[in-house]
Amino acid sequence: MSSKARDNDFTIKIANVNGTGSASANSLLMKALFRMGIPVSGKNYFPSNIQGLPTWYEIRVTGEGHVARSGRVDVMVAMNAETYRKDLECVAPGGYLIYDSTWPRNQLLNRSDITIIGVPLARMCNEHFSTARARILMKNVAYVGVLAALLELDMEVIKALLNESFASKKNLLEGNQQAIDMGFNYAREHFSCPLPFRARTIDKTRDHILIDGNTAAALGCLYAGATVGAWYPITPSTSLMDAFKGFCKRFREDPETGKSNYCIIQAEDELAAIGMVLGAGWNGARAFTPTSGPGISLMSEFLGYGYFTEIPAVVFNVQRCGPSTGMPTRTQQADIMACAYASHGDTRHVLLFPANPEECFYLSVAAFDLAERLQTPVMVLTDLDIGMNDWMCPDLKWDESYRPDRGKVLSAEELEEIPKFYRYLDVDGDGIPQRSLPGVHPKGAFFTRGSGHNMYGAYTEDANEYQQVVDRLLGKWETAKKLVPAAEVETVEKARTGFLTIGSCDAAVREARERLAADGVATSYLRVKAFPFGEEVQKFLDEHERIYVVEQNRDAQLRSLLLLEMRVDQAKLVSVRHYNGLPIDSGSVFDAVNQDLARGKAA
Repeated sequence: MSSKARDNDFTIKIANVNGTGSASANSLLMKALFRMGIPVSGKNYFPSNIQGLPTWYEIRVTGEGHVARSGRVDVMVAMNAETYRKDLECVAPGGYLIYDSTWPRNQLLNRSDITIIGVPLARMCNEHFSTARARILMKNVAYVGVLAALLELDMEVIKALLNESFASKKNLLEGNQQAIDMGFNYAREHFSCPLPFRARTIDKTRDHILIDGNTAAALGCLYAGATVGAWYPITPSTSLMDAFKGFCKRFREDPETGKSNYCIIQAEDELAAIGMVLGAGWNGARAFTPTSGPGISLMSEFLGYGYFTEIPAVVFNVQRCGPSTGMPTRTQQADIMACAYASHGDTRHVLLFPANPEECFYLSVAAFDLAERLQTPVMVLTDLDIGMNDWMCPDLKWDESYRPDRGKVLSAEELEEIPKFYRYLDVDGDGIPQRSLPGVHPKGAFFTRGSGHNMYGAYTEDANEYQQVVDRLLGKWETAKKLVPAAEVETVEKARTGFLTIGSCDAAVREARERLAADGVATSYLRVKAFPFGEEVQKFLDEHERIYVVEQNRDAQLRSLLLLEMRVDQAKLVSVRHYNGLPIDSGSVFDAVNQDLARGKAA
């Protein structure tokens, strides 16, 4: 076992039982590291029931600022006897396992290449706390104290965080502080502190925040001017609407009258939710619904309706594991194809792919502008990892000069001046017609129908008239290519190999590229931020001989979409897939590329 110290470069994993209050302790631990100026990221792996099943929380501590999973565990806190064997196996050689030594442990479950540390957490809490609930809760808080001693965390930072959390609840403050001190003192008295893995105060979190993607997206909806939200609760998107409701109650209620200028509706199902959003969009409101894969399946016909009737709407798909119910509390990127072509017939939808909570905020605003500018549903595809986990992001900034892009909405004065208003007539060749809002002017009246209609908005089953409309929609799609956010491209001179990815794969790919570069393998990089793909994507495909397409699904859906929509030889697109439900780690990307390079050399 190496005794070389690794400052700010380790991963802690905590195994517990769902429903025992471990979330507060884990959050305290991560916030303490963040307050010490150390970049951190937290991943929560929890079951889809209320309590009783295993849960894990993983904190990566990295002075380099990497936010993807490392793919290794250096310090394991094994609080769940049922998962002890599994938890023991996942510790990296040279690592440490901490367990509750109150009860005897099977001595056969040892490993010679790691250090096992026993702390009688339950016994200490039983001696110092009187109620059963307090003993359960404080046992989790006590392991924060143990880790504080072993990793040399700043106890003043922890104390400050406790004061912030429990300032008005003296008994809770005293109890939590006592539990932490108990764990801290026991570790200092019985073990050599600190471990070779240590936390050292630095200054790399200044001007940054910890935030999850659902909260950031909800804030983006607020700033974008959304006033209507309709949804049916579904993991992992429910907290997005919960956050939006909280923001609206704070900022969208008249303090004198208490009157709200927003409308949030919990619908009876996802079909009703998207129907309400389309109705609100038709009336001129900025409206949205958050859902996940099963909800998208149910919304498909309405999404086609919105596409053909050209009604603005925004849908947040916080993706989870499928098919069917799948694993609701695990992450994936397996709805790409379902969203791109949702509904029957020739339908193409605008998709946005945030890579982190920061982009959830900014791309939420872009989604509403695009929906109104293009008069179409726009879907923002995040995933559980982004949506429900805390990420370290730069402070969010807002341009006070921002004004919503409402697109071609005719005012009463403009309607008065034109001889005749035709809802689906393309007057300037970009594929986007003009629209009117209900009640603005009698001239703006039109009949909205999902059945066949011609460019004038009249019912038709005439072959040529119908084809004119769907061809114009294709012209609008070409316009969309120029309006959606461009892909992020980093070209390395003379590199003939590249990475291409979307969303939350970004951090893992970036770290893998750094490791490859250290080994002398230079790669370029393109991260898709939107569908339809822009010219920069085609250029990247043309300029590189081998491109690793990294995504989190089994069937290589991003690769398939590229083959369908772009001019590219499929042989040059090498699929790197991660789809076990855990967030993608940099190690799996690095290993997959090295294996492919080795095969190429062998051939």
